[in-house]
Amino acid sequence: MAQYMILIYEDESRFQEMTPDQLQDLFAAHSRFAGQIGELGATMVAGDALEPSSTATTVRDDIVTDGPFAETKEVLGGYYLVDARDLDHALQVARLCPAPYGGVEVRPVMDTGGM
Repeated sequence: MAQYMILIYEDESRFQEMTPDQLQDLFAAHSRFAGQIGELGATMVAGDALEPSSTATTVRDDIVTDGPFAETKEVLGGYYLVDARDLDHALQVARLCPAPYGGVEVRPVMDTGGM
C-alpha cells in the first residue's frame, strides 16, 4: 500500500451562504465518505477540515504575512491521507470525496524513508 493525499479545494465563500442544515448535511457526507474509504479496501490514515484561508499566515523566505499567499477562488479546505494499493485505487476513493464547491487533488506521498 502507498499513501496518497486527497486535497480538497473549494470556493470557501460558498460555505458562508450555507444554512446550518446544509452544513450538517455536508458533515454527514464526509462521515459517509470516511466509511466508504474502508469499504473500497483503502485505509484513512488522517483527515481534517481547515479553518478559513483568512486565518492563514504565509512565510516566504524571512517575510511573514497574514492571510493566504495568493488570492484564488478555490482554496485548500481540508484533506484526507489514505493508504491505497496504487494511484487508480486512490482515484477511486477520491471520486467519492464530497467537494460540492470545487474538487479534489490526489497526490502520492513521497517515501523519504531511505534518505
